[in-house]
Amino acid sequence: MRGPLAGGVFFVSAGDDDAELHRLVDDIGRRAFDARLGQERRPEQFDAKLWHTLEESGLTRLTTTPDLGAGAAEMAVVLRGLARHAAAVPIAETDLLAAWLAKEADVAVPDSGPLTVALADAVIDGPRLVGVAPYVPWTRAAAAVLLAAETDDGLYVGLLEDVHIDDGSNLAGEPRDRVSVDVTLGSLRRLDGFVGEELRRRGAVARCVQILGALDAAAELSVAHTRERAQFGRPLSQFQAVQHALAAMAGEIERARAATTLAVAAAVDHGFAAQQTDYAAAVAKVVVGRAVGPVTRIAHQLHGAIGTTAEHSLWLATTRAQTWSTEFGCKAEYARRLGRMALEAASGEQALWDLVIGNRLGR
Repeated sequence: MRGPLAGGVFFVSAGDDDAELHRLVDDIGRRAFDARLGQERRPEQFDAKLWHTLEESGLTRLTTTPDLGAGAAEMAVVLRGLARHAAAVPIAETDLLAAWLAKEADVAVPDSGPLTVALADAVIDGPRLVGVAPYVPWTRAAAAVLLAAETDDGLYVGLLEDVHIDDGSNLAGEPRDRVSVDVTLGSLRRLDGFVGEELRRRGAVARCVQILGALDAAAELSVAHTRERAQFGRPLSQFQAVQHALAAMAGEIERARAATTLAVAAAVDHGFAAQQTDYAAAVAKVVVGRAVGPVTRIAHQLHGAIGTTAEHSLWLATTRAQTWSTEFGCKAEYARRLGRMALEAASGEQALWDLVIGNRLGR
């Protein structure tokens, strides 16, 4: 068994517990990608046909539909698989974030259609809550926008009506809008601040999984290109310098895969609220964030000028990986968090080593 994040340039064995789900997601993602070839991608348009297919397959609310019995491992398969094919749908935002948060706050959201979360820094001004949510994903495609406003008094959650949006996009052209918030406190539910921390942790793990899918796509494209492209009478892949570059790329990706697998496994075993998952998510964010730069650089070097064009599939993978690495916290923020954990553990003779290997974090 290779686990939910196996694959990339490697074959997924038939003995994989998630092999059937891997194949289903890969088939759906590949068909959607092929159908959109040649279409304008900036700004990125919501793929309504793909969403309909995913909804019919039961993949849009996978972890928040109790009857399905799915969890973080299954969601990782879906997120990585769709990211490999640059799917233009908010699966992570709908299931892992918005639908989960709505249940936590007992807020009713539509049973179908995409959802998104407006994570805002806000202040309480008398009977109202005022703030701004920057870089909200897929706002214009969402059937409902769920506000998650962080204040000194806790996390306030509720559906946003008559949303005021300033259109925007990220490096990859995906919608990232600025949402202004000015609502009555009575329309919101107040939750403890740790729910907001878990929300960010869920988002961080989701983005790590998606980045891994994008990096796998970059590696696959690079391997295929160097095999097909000939120079001086032989394929590029036969040159030693190219082989070394591909090996370096593979090393970065497999390091990122190991760290992300740790985060997903912690979420499966302990839940997203656990201290073990907090540690594993921080490790993953740092390791994956550090892998994005070298993999992007090597992939574009191997492709040459063609890989820098917006029409090329490599551009879809690398720009997504770069922009996703900054969402729900950048690698520097999580590196500082790991540093604080190490300083706290340094007072104990065994505690620092336990932290390094991820042992007894819940104590």
